[in-house]
Amino acid sequence: MQKRRSDCPINLSLEIFGDKWTLLIFRDIMLFDFTHFNEFVTLEGISSNILTDRLNRLIEYDILTKTQDQQNLSSYVYSLTDKGIELVPIVMEIFFWGSIHTEKNNTQGSNEKASLLLKQLTENKTLTIKEIQDKLKLKIISQ
Repeated sequence: MQKRRSDCPINLSLEIFGDKWTLLIFRDIMLFDFTHFNEFVTLEGISSNILTDRLNRLIEYDILTKTQDQQNLSSYVYSLTDKGIELVPIVMEIFFWGSIHTEKNNTQGSNEKASLLLKQLTENKTLTIKEIQDKLKLKIISQ
């Protein structure tokens, strides 16, 4: 674990999950069901050493787990822990805010999944977040 800059809860949280790459890893696990390293490597130009660092940090803080893939023993499966699933509302709030307050974002028709998610969040944010969390919890149980 890295040295703390301060004991402020916001700072401590941001040191764990507050950088661009970590949030995009969450997005891809939550919304696109990414589970393998090679899927994340396609993540908007992330280098493999940065990806390795972010995945390891999330494992270290018990936000992700890493298990051997039973289909391919030379590969690993990454999934959110219960602690990680608790971050879903935060990431969805960032998505929702960005959908409304940024120009040329993916929710303006070019990405059907993002447009649908924005519609669901607009209609019933609490229910949509709960459904995402429930889906992720089911994945934990089935592993």
